[in-house]
Amino acid sequence: MTQPDVIIIGGGIAGISAAAHLSAEVRVVVIESEAHIGYHSTGRSAAMFIRNYGNAVLRALNAIAAPVLEAPDGISDRSLLSPRGEMLIADEDDLPALEAYADGATGLEWLTADEAVALVPILRRDRIAAAILEPDAQDIDVDRMLQGYARLLRDRGGQTETGVQVTGIAHKNGVWRVITPNGTHSAPIVVNAAGAWADRVAQMAGLGGVGLTPMRRSAVLLNAPDGHDIERWPLFASASESWYAKPDAGKLLVSPAEEDPVDPHDAYPDDMVLAEGLYRFEQATTMPITRPTHSWAGLRSFAPDRTPVVGFDPDASGFFWLAGQGGYGVQTAPALSAICARLCLGQPSDLDPAILNALHPERFRT
Repeated sequence: MTQPDVIIIGGGIAGISAAAHLSAEVRVVVIESEAHIGYHSTGRSAAMFIRNYGNAVLRALNAIAAPVLEAPDGISDRSLLSPRGEMLIADEDDLPALEAYADGATGLEWLTADEAVALVPILRRDRIAAAILEPDAQDIDVDRMLQGYARLLRDRGGQTETGVQVTGIAHKNGVWRVITPNGTHSAPIVVNAAGAWADRVAQMAGLGGVGLTPMRRSAVLLNAPDGHDIERWPLFASASESWYAKPDAGKLLVSPAEEDPVDPHDAYPDDMVLAEGLYRFEQATTMPITRPTHSWAGLRSFAPDRTPVVGFDPDASGFFWLAGQGGYGVQTAPALSAICARLCLGQPSDLDPAILNALHPERFRT
């Protein structure tokens, strides 16, 4: 039996970044069921930092995360961000969605159809009623970020156990016991950072879930269109999120941008969903679709209000939720991991109390 101060279940970017913060002051063990960290959603992320992405709570978290991603002291010796930009395009039917995205957003530029096509020449001009550009959207080096947090965790004496399934969780006399085939860990605090499996982890602990819904998101890589240098193209997408595309190591990543509810599992693409998404992309561009060079899928897990779930469970002392990040997990990790550490350590937070309340799992217990 080991007796750390905090046990974290889940070795994605959420769990590893929170562990790195906590290990500065307490003993931490991370338990990950897969053979290596970041196997599921983290390793399959589209790897973008978009300041205006998400609802008001998420945009506030993005603002907190930005300085860390730009100057990741202790995580990397250089910025985790690089220039990309994001452009949303709308036909007449998508104009309400475009206007809704722009409402309350900052740093956006409205574009004409001609200006949009100048940025991404394969777009069909006659399909564009309006467009907006967020020049400050940036690529995130997700692997360097994850490995940087993991290295910081190790340097601070934290431990990570991979390839280990949690088989039981029990609470007695103020101590949580997390049982695995390799042995039992006990600690006063358990952090549930299990991603798509977070509700199942809570149920294993005898608690109610928060209504998380894992949703599949697929993507393919296509060869770059002939005659085009795509390296400086922004991410470009339909305002209604029916598809998106972005340059990726000399190829073009295209996603149907689907949100299909599924059970937690090692996600894989649905051929029909991919075909339908590629058809929507093809209708918006002049690029003929060729055979993908690679395809994959990941899970994005949303709470009912599409806001992350962060805080101690109101029905169980020491059980901490760090879940429901949806499609925002990588870009909000610097913010949510710091919040998690402060709350677990009982330290005061200068975060707006309204944001903390919006994140707290108690909102699902009323």
